[in-house]
Amino acid sequence: MSTPEPDTHLARAGGLDAAGNHGEAINELARGTRKGDARCTRALGLRLLMGDRAPFLPQDGLRFLDDACGRGLPEAAARAAGILALGVHVAPNWPFALEWLVRSASARWQPAQRQLLALCDDRELATHAARDSTNVDWRAVAAAVKLDDWRASPAPHFKSTDPRVVTIPGFIRAELCDVLIESARGSLERARVYDASSRRDLVEAHRSNSIANFNVDSVELVHSLLQARMSAACGVSERKMEAPTVLHYSQGEQFQNHYDFVDPGSTTDYAGEIARNGQRIITFLVYLNDDYDGGETAFPKLDIAHKGRRGEALFFTNALADLSPDLRMLHAGRPPIRGEKWIVSQFVRSRATR
Repeated sequence: MSTPEPDTHLARAGGLDAAGNHGEAINELARGTRKGDARCTRALGLRLLMGDRAPFLPQDGLRFLDDACGRGLPEAAARAAGILALGVHVAPNWPFALEWLVRSASARWQPAQRQLLALCDDRELATHAARDSTNVDWRAVAAAVKLDDWRASPAPHFKSTDPRVVTIPGFIRAELCDVLIESARGSLERARVYDASSRRDLVEAHRSNSIANFNVDSVELVHSLLQARMSAACGVSERKMEAPTVLHYSQGEQFQNHYDFVDPGSTTDYAGEIARNGQRIITFLVYLNDDYDGGETAFPKLDIAHKGRRGEALFFTNALADLSPDLRMLHAGRPPIRGEKWIVSQFVRSRATR
């Protein structure tokens, strides 16, 4: 009997999942894994590591992801790093996540290599390694990453104290900005606006930019570290943060005046939405480039228009202390009139999201 094509079992598993037969989907992935299908091995490992429509078996999940890495999919080890850093069903484990990022980099997965080089706090070592990535001791690079530094933030500058609009120059280094841009390039899609009544993201005419979402199946170690630094800056746990996103604005694209809070006026079950998911109390931005004209983050009711510098952060509150909307916080992402704009956008809720 001939061996199926490498993606046959993966395709069958997808069909079974679509039909709600998740147990048989896992069995199909296991069959592909036994036949040496690295993509099935990766998919099976991720599901067991996260307990995604499968038993939560993290040790087995990591073993399969390691196998997938050894079978020619070094990206699988980077996925393990992201999940371990985020903490799914368990506490985040940054040192262990860093070990898995080293596995991916050592197996020549270039996005993992770029991430390690950007995170490395020995800039001389990172610069030397970047010149010749074929003979790099990636464990030495990882050893120079000061993980604990991500639990602190540079000093804030207040553009407004009530309501809070805060900038933080030098929030991340330029090399990390480049990594975050590159991680988003291949995943951009038309940005949508969350509609709490339907609990769906909808395309709206007043928003024309694009977005890359980093959910649990695509999050990187650097995203979790960035969320921890955001937490230190705004004083709210990263466990209350939604999935991080990177926004892209081409010339002329914009997000017209809007609010980020969950609006009781347009949310059918407002009390239920707040009870389930919490209020969006803070929006946190990190500017990833500044080689464009226009593109300010504008607050018309506060007479503030800010064009961030590369690596700078800006965060602002969306709600009052009682979680009711703060109507002063109307804001817009103005269109670049030259060049393109890249930013990280992070919503922070009033209750845990994970």
